Amino acid sequence: MLCLCLLSCATKAKETKATLEDNEMVDYFADNGFGNAVAVVQHPAGIYHNGITYVCYQGPLEDPYVASYNHNTKQWKGPYKAGISEMGKDPNHKTDNHGKPSMLIDDAGYIHITFGGHGGTKKLGENPLGNHHYGKNKHVVSKKPLDISGWEELENISPFGTYNQFIKMDNGDIYLFYRHGAHRSNWVYQKSTDNGRTFEEPVSFLKHKRRTDMAAEDSWYPWITKGDNGELHIVFDYHLCSDTTPQTKGLGHIAKRYDIYYIVFNTKNNAWKNIKEEPLAIPVTREEADEKALVARTPGNWTFQGVVDLDPDGNPHSGMTIGKEIEGSRRSASKNMHHFKWNGTEWTHSKNAGLPKGNGDLEAKSSQEIDFYIESRDENDFGEVARWSSTDGGETFIKAKVLLKKSKANFAISALIENPHPDARLIVAEHKPGTNYKNMYLLGDTGSVMRIKKEAQVLNRSNNIE
Repeated sequence: MLCLCLLSCATKAKETKATLEDNEMVDYFADNGFGNAVAVVQHPAGIYHNGITYVCYQGPLEDPYVASYNHNTKQWKGPYKAGISEMGKDPNHKTDNHGKPSMLIDDAGYIHITFGGHGGTKKLGENPLGNHHYGKNKHVVSKKPLDISGWEELENISPFGTYNQFIKMDNGDIYLFYRHGAHRSNWVYQKSTDNGRTFEEPVSFLKHKRRTDMAAEDSWYPWITKGDNGELHIVFDYHLCSDTTPQTKGLGHIAKRYDIYYIVFNTKNNAWKNIKEEPLAIPVTREEADEKALVARTPGNWTFQGVVDLDPDGNPHSGMTIGKEIEGSRRSASKNMHHFKWNGTEWTHSKNAGLPKGNGDLEAKSSQEIDFYIESRDENDFGEVARWSSTDGGETFIKAKVLLKKSKANFAISALIENPHPDARLIVAEHKPGTNYKNMYLLGDTGSVMRIKKEAQVLNRSNNIE
């Protein structure tokens, strides 16, 4: 009898342990992020729609993955592999990272993902608007509305694209913005009026051009967002794409990016203008950008990844990371986030606003209340993602809320999720030392959205399951 009792107790203990393990929660939703799994430039990487947040990111072999979280039932689905990138399959080629996915939900409820391009290759044919590099820009759509479990590929966008940015207008028109090739290429958009089933031919709006005063080409890095009344707002910086010379020490492309610019596209009449309502001819050249679109010069400093949001008065606020130029380096030193705003007559900039070194996105809740969401390092060298807030129009910012903090961690951050739920504003990837895989987080005002550990450990399962 004693043996049976001991056996029963041991069995119950095992069952209790198994139950605890089955219900163990973690603060990440997947462990199969790969390389630079998310970035601000490829956006949106997440959308909140009808009670569910949908997210996408770069997974194993640089393929796109999609997951969803139901805020009512607290249930996760996915991640599912949405397509196959032509990058990431050659062991002799380093992880490229330019083909991270961006996302859109059309008016019929179908989910669209674009991914996989870094300018395309010569086997795809001539690139009339730029040069080639790697990969192929692809477009997939869900087989059923709001269903992330099945996908089909559509051959209806240029294969030469990279840095995809998706925008749906209030009337349902879809705009896909991207660079039409590698570094020496025009920036373009393609428009769809049938829920992304077909797209019009690419239209150039920023022009790459050979310089005559030095061995270099004009190039650009824009970021586009939707405003009111059918307008799209674009902040961008200038890339001095130098030739490879003995002076560049064989580094090839160097991240020389300078200055801040701003233009507006009225999609209702296809007219382009600057902040002062003066018309612009597209594609915009460096000369016209300097004359009509300049927000600020950044002498002695490099820029990186501008973002823009409009306050309720319709005035734009822009964030740009700015840091010291380092000659001969592929990258500049760590850069502080800077805030610029248009006050109705001029651009203003507080140089001592207190924003940290790091990258991120912003929300202009009013002309005086501005929130930045930034990945950075704290005073103890912990990696963190935090909300930095201003109540004086951007003159000063304070760290208002830490959303995620970990020792010895480095984070990559997405742009703000489109129409975000307060509990799910950002997608974050944690760079883990010694591996190219990343833990993926969904962050909101209350921190990380939790998930059962066994569900989040995707690398222990196949590549295409819930």
